[in-house]
Amino acid sequence: MAERRWVGYNVQRQILDEEAVDEMAEKSESKVVLSVILYIFRCSGPRLKSCLLDSIPVLSWLPRYPVKDNALSDLISGISVGVMHLPQGMAYALLAAVPPVFGLYSSFYPVLIYFIFGTSKHISVGTYAVMSVMIGSVTEQLAPESNFMQWDNGTNTSIVDETAMNKERVKVAAAVTFLSGLFQILLGLVRFGFVVTYLSEPLVRGYTTGAAIHVIVSQLKYTFGTNPLRHSGPLSLIYTVLEVSYLIPKTNVGTLVVSVVTIIGLMLAKQLSVYLNKKLPVPIPVELLTIIIATIISWQVGLEQKYGVDVVGDIPSGLQPPVLPDATVLGQVIGNAFALAVVGYGMVISLGRIFALKYGYKVDSNQELIALGLSNSIGGIFQCFAISCSMSRTMVQHSTGGKTQVAGALSAMVILFITLWIGHLFEELPKAVLAAIIYVNLSSMMKQFTDIPALWKTNRVDMLIWVVTFILTLLLNPDLGLAASIGFSMLTVIFRTQLMSQHKVMPCLHTPITTRCTLLLI
Repeated sequence: MAERRWVGYNVQRQILDEEAVDEMAEKSESKVVLSVILYIFRCSGPRLKSCLLDSIPVLSWLPRYPVKDNALSDLISGISVGVMHLPQGMAYALLAAVPPVFGLYSSFYPVLIYFIFGTSKHISVGTYAVMSVMIGSVTEQLAPESNFMQWDNGTNTSIVDETAMNKERVKVAAAVTFLSGLFQILLGLVRFGFVVTYLSEPLVRGYTTGAAIHVIVSQLKYTFGTNPLRHSGPLSLIYTVLEVSYLIPKTNVGTLVVSVVTIIGLMLAKQLSVYLNKKLPVPIPVELLTIIIATIISWQVGLEQKYGVDVVGDIPSGLQPPVLPDATVLGQVIGNAFALAVVGYGMVISLGRIFALKYGYKVDSNQELIALGLSNSIGGIFQCFAISCSMSRTMVQHSTGGKTQVAGALSAMVILFITLWIGHLFEELPKAVLAAIIYVNLSSMMKQFTDIPALWKTNRVDMLIWVVTFILTLLLNPDLGLAASIGFSMLTVIFRTQLMSQHKVMPCLHTPITTRCTLLLI
């Protein structure tokens, strides 16, 4: 056997002190972090293109836009919807407690942003009554009239500095809109689009009905020409109704007459429009004709000077420069901004899915969150208030042949034209007319009360959710009412789940009396 050789090894190690060891550890950690970053951002060309097209959908569908098939119908639809944006934007600005011209801004900037980032082809985004009244509750709470009272030596009375008040309210509305947009973007980035599944249809319909009552009550001061005190917090709706009732003897007769005549005229004109819809290619722009006629009459008769009818007032031409929101306001509106984010998204995705299912295309729930968030956050920088989609405008866009988001972009161009060149022509428009437009547009929401007997026959727990949501929204205001309603809805799910499991292991006769009553309710 060969003799085993022993090979000598010489191992040399550098002697390190504590400082050298720490330096080597830092270099090792930096290499690990760098490798992780490179892995995350490692992306092939096709995958990068796919990510870009998913994030900016307009790059995907606009190059393939069939001009011959869709251009004319989208043009007609865009003009029709743009005409609707004018009266609705001005009217809903009153709900948000800001000057009417800011409703026009809110019908322009956010609509263009959604055109770029949205995935629904048929919905019409812009001002929406429920969102506007939620904004109004915040602006009037943080910038009440009492903060802007000045003593007038000429009349020996206190008057409101409306210029300063409107400036502050616009600042508050822009801040809460910007923050709600950030919430929506954040929820979209973390793939939180599924949250809408927790907003059941009875909850949404009960909530919108309750919010519609808030909208109507908030406009009573324009109908009667009175100036009731602003109430906020729980039960504020009841206090406001009592205040308006107390001030009825001080009603401005001229304002009341304008309101009644406008409401009757609008209702008759809408019935005529429904009758003629089958014979006309485009719906009659009832609201636009109303504000044109009312403005001309107000200008010729002198409703403000002779009868004290409150009018829209100064409407500046041009667009507002971008302004970052006031950081001091953001901390005070976090809860309101989150409620706006959820409600606005719920409306958009619910209506968007209906049309997507009907026409066979996909609406990305997370991308819709991001699109709506960008619309609100960028709109907030340009002093817009929060937007969502409107059922009435969406139905007009669909009925006039709108097939893609191009119709929405064209409607924004109509608003741009009005804002730049002819907006000042509506300065003599009575605010009572805008309130009348809101009343008539909300009449469809009042029909949702018929849900109660229908749900009683089909699912009584859903009926209970509808009624409780409606009551909570009335009593607690739209923001707190929404949170309480979602909590109650989730409790009913938990209770029904537990009840079903208990019902499997014990006979009904041995269950407590409360459980048996609930079984009968279900």
